[in-house]
Amino acid sequence: MASAITTLAADAPTLSAANTGFMLICSALVMLMTPGLAFFYGGMVRVKSSLNMLMMSFISLGIVTILWVLYGFSLAFGTDSGSLIGWNSDYVGLSGIGITELWDGYTIPVYVFAVFQLMFAVITPALISGALADRVKFGAWVLFTALWVTVVYFPVAHWVWGAGGWLFELGVIDFAGGTAVHINAGAAALGVILVIGKRVGFKKDPMRPHSLPLVMLGAGLLWFGWFGFNAGSWLGNDDGVGAVMFVNTQVATAAAMLAWLGYEKLRHGSFTTLGAASGAVAGLVAITPSGGAVSPLGAIAVGVIAGVLCAMAVGLKYKFGYDDSLDVIGVHLVGGVVGSLLVGLFATGGVQSDVAGLFYGGGLEQLGKQAIGVFAVLAYSLVASALLAFLLDKTIGMRVSEDDEVAGIDQVEHAETAYDFSGAGGGAASRSTAAPAPSAASKKVDA
Repeated sequence: MASAITTLAADAPTLSAANTGFMLICSALVMLMTPGLAFFYGGMVRVKSSLNMLMMSFISLGIVTILWVLYGFSLAFGTDSGSLIGWNSDYVGLSGIGITELWDGYTIPVYVFAVFQLMFAVITPALISGALADRVKFGAWVLFTALWVTVVYFPVAHWVWGAGGWLFELGVIDFAGGTAVHINAGAAALGVILVIGKRVGFKKDPMRPHSLPLVMLGAGLLWFGWFGFNAGSWLGNDDGVGAVMFVNTQVATAAAMLAWLGYEKLRHGSFTTLGAASGAVAGLVAITPSGGAVSPLGAIAVGVIAGVLCAMAVGLKYKFGYDDSLDVIGVHLVGGVVGSLLVGLFATGGVQSDVAGLFYGGGLEQLGKQAIGVFAVLAYSLVASALLAFLLDKTIGMRVSEDDEVAGIDQVEHAETAYDFSGAGGGAASRSTAAPAPSAASKKVDA
């Protein structure tokens, strides 16, 4: 009996300082992705909406953090109930967790796992905001975010990643969030815009990005942070799987960027910076669910397929008439679907698990499981998000007025503008033709 107890004790995981430090760094990298997303979206909108776009991302850091501590972590990762939701009273307020208590089966503390998963919860509603640019009341967005993470994100996270969650038990592979994050956010974006409608001037007025340098900065921060998002999702660095995911993240992103640019050149005749940034994000999205199951060559295939299909998908809004302002559906929904389904084709059976896809002798079984996961999350998020938007629109109203939208949502909702040109000086020509200095009387009138 004594020897048996000794064996069990020896086999039990112990806290690893290396894995704990690694996961804290990964958590910080994922946190950086939300400000990166803010810059990415903020540069893509017109100048009169740029602050609002920044705020719609940043506010998620506040709202979701508090809700996660209060009850979100318990709902997503507590003890399973009916394969649909979790609950653990010790996780409420994170009040019943010991500082060295380990996440079950791993060598990192529960606190570390909780904060890592928090950063996923933070960025997911922020992703939705890009589809709603220029036209949503900020107060309504704040309330929608709080309701959406409670009704949609926390349950879906449990389905996909929580022990006992029905998609987890089915065997759906989602390494780092293709279904729970990207399909979830993309489907929600579609549901909301079908309720609130189009921007004023959609398909009539030019709505070009006001700052492509900001877009590229945001894309670079997302790419950088995504290494923590993906590699960290293995919750440690002991067996090389996280390293494969790190490599595949870089490879697929590069392939998708090149594929998007190639499609863009053939279709429109130019290589654009917006295309490079969007292609990189499409690759990051697609490799998120699949990178722990495929080889680097498979990651190239995932990236190329996602780059081309997402580039094609962004134009569908003009064909079908839905106003996805910043291509959340075209990039995140389509990219998430592509990456999730391709697991069923390119999984080698030699990385995160022994599950093989169709091209590696595994048949169609895993592809079927992936399809169930994809369409279950898509349908639930689409319907639930549309209902939430409808209820808010009929009560407090989701949209600003048409006059406020035309005038600029930054000034209306935030009483600020992104750029102050009032003090901008001119060149030599403007100095030579400058008006005389105003008199004391005119100064008094101006004041």
